[in-house]
Amino acid sequence: MSKKITSILDTIDSPSDLKKLSGSDLAKLSKELRQFIIDIVSVNGGHFGASLGVVELSVALHYVFNTPHDQLVWDVGHQAYGHKILTGRRDIFHTNRKYKGISGFPKRTESQFDTFGVGHSSTSIGAALGMSIASSLKNEKTKQHIAVIGDGALTGGQAFEALNHAGMSDSNILVILNDNCMSIDPNVGALKEYLTDITTSHTYNKIKDEVWDLLGKFSKFGPNAQSIVQKIENAIKSSMLEQSNYFESLNFRYFGPVDGHDVEHLVKILEDLKDIPGPKILHCITKKGKGYKPAEDGNTTKWHAPGIFNKDTGKILSIAKNKDIAPKYQDVFGYTIIELAKKNKQIVGVTPAMPTGSSLKYMMEEVPDRAFDVGIAEQHAVTFSAGMATQGLIPFCNIYSTFMQRAFDQVIHDVAIQNLSVIFCLDRAGLVGEDGPTHHGSFDIAYFKCIPNMIISAPMNEEELRNLMFTAQEKKHGPFTIRYPRGRGVMPKWKTEFKSIQVGTGRKLRNGENITILSFGHVGNYASEVCAEYDKEGINIGHYDLRFAKPLDQKILHEVFQNYDHIITIEDGCISGGVGSSVIEFMADNQYNSSVYRLGIPDEFIEHGPQSQLHSDCGYDKKSLKNKVEEIKSKLQLAI
Repeated sequence: MSKKITSILDTIDSPSDLKKLSGSDLAKLSKELRQFIIDIVSVNGGHFGASLGVVELSVALHYVFNTPHDQLVWDVGHQAYGHKILTGRRDIFHTNRKYKGISGFPKRTESQFDTFGVGHSSTSIGAALGMSIASSLKNEKTKQHIAVIGDGALTGGQAFEALNHAGMSDSNILVILNDNCMSIDPNVGALKEYLTDITTSHTYNKIKDEVWDLLGKFSKFGPNAQSIVQKIENAIKSSMLEQSNYFESLNFRYFGPVDGHDVEHLVKILEDLKDIPGPKILHCITKKGKGYKPAEDGNTTKWHAPGIFNKDTGKILSIAKNKDIAPKYQDVFGYTIIELAKKNKQIVGVTPAMPTGSSLKYMMEEVPDRAFDVGIAEQHAVTFSAGMATQGLIPFCNIYSTFMQRAFDQVIHDVAIQNLSVIFCLDRAGLVGEDGPTHHGSFDIAYFKCIPNMIISAPMNEEELRNLMFTAQEKKHGPFTIRYPRGRGVMPKWKTEFKSIQVGTGRKLRNGENITILSFGHVGNYASEVCAEYDKEGINIGHYDLRFAKPLDQKILHEVFQNYDHIITIEDGCISGGVGSSVIEFMADNQYNSSVYRLGIPDEFIEHGPQSQLHSDCGYDKKSLKNKVEEIKSKLQLAI
């Protein structure tokens, strides 16, 4: 039985179907596509506002360009839902971000239309430029290369590096600036002001529109028509903006700003731009949440990824607050740094564009002169923090674990070599869930462990997080890392008195016989639960909370290897180069000979899904830990 066709969208299984439509059908298709996204995301959750904002742009790009032959690269990928639906994934879009379903981001292994895998910002221009130069070397003269980047992502240094290179290379690349004047959190920096000046210049826009209207009439001037138009445009830009255009100073031809929600006009402009060689930038003005009034009028940050909501009323369906529910680790950080900052005037907070996600927003509200959002600029965040540390301040530099990867050199060169006391708070450490491999914080233990002067710690619960933060600011320790996971802790009554912790010391939580568990971080709660269950059976399993991956508590490790033949390590990080590896190194260096079993993230990229499911898949959830204990018990019984 054939599928019943009820809308234009039902007929679109690929961009080739899209091209069969008349231009007048595109507005109706855009409306249907927007409603389709609302229908699915309201029930399943996911990134919302960004995708609604580029519906018309997504339609126009696939209508005009010959994708996937023409290479379309999306930055970050929050806005790529419409793209996915138009490129053969409409009927499986309900699996978006679900376990074993399609990814929430463009992914090369998922579709030939996903030309470049993304998740982190500011990569699209560089990737598209690489594709463009490759096409030139292969003599693929008809191939187009389009990078779609938001105004927030454009503030990332990598984007500027790519713009500079592209202008110098004279490559045939089109950059679409999706300017919605809003990233996850409000944009910061001079570029934001510059873009705002352009978009709000009424005189410039009026004259610019007139220039566009005249474009089709200039053919009567012969082959010099393009140069005439360019001279007119340049004159308008320099006189109306009273400054040279930033993009044109990089040798980009600048077009815009244009209405990013006028799909027919976008099609006309893109058709014109196809025939103009060299680097070009089209400045599109869009609105996050376009077409869904609660998202348009509401808090942009909240509607970035609202979770499940009632599409009719716009009410976000959140879990009711309960005193008996433990807080999120990020909120414990956010409120604790305020407590500490009020006692210690040297404390400052730094985040690269994630004040809400990190909960540094609370400090920005309460102590605004000492909390800094530096924009999407992780490298700068680290060096900026290092600069403040040289002057005696105590920076808490809060960066998601996955994004800290982008600032590895700065951590070494600007912080560690100089032994500066910067406190790195790595939020979302470990497996984060539905955002998948681009966002998992799998590697920070391994890549920080090799850096001299670096201290690496992880709290097992909220009290430990507070105490580690207190300890880190007490005196100058050098670079000090505190990693903690996405999600909630285990202590509803979490606001405990501060206690100093001696750096490099762990905690003995339970004595045992034959078998002990060495845990690092929040997953130690799995160990506590397993040990408690065995207690009821009269079986004693040892448990130590290492608390520090570097320096390791050697006193505890000597005790462990002298008293236990079977040792299980568990961590929410990669096994290769992780805490378990350090324990084995200690064993070898000290000529011990126990059996060590390492539980953690295997040497592979882990796909998206609920955290609990992924912990199970990777073999370090509570059940997996208990299975490992049972396996060892069986060995011990056989040996008797």
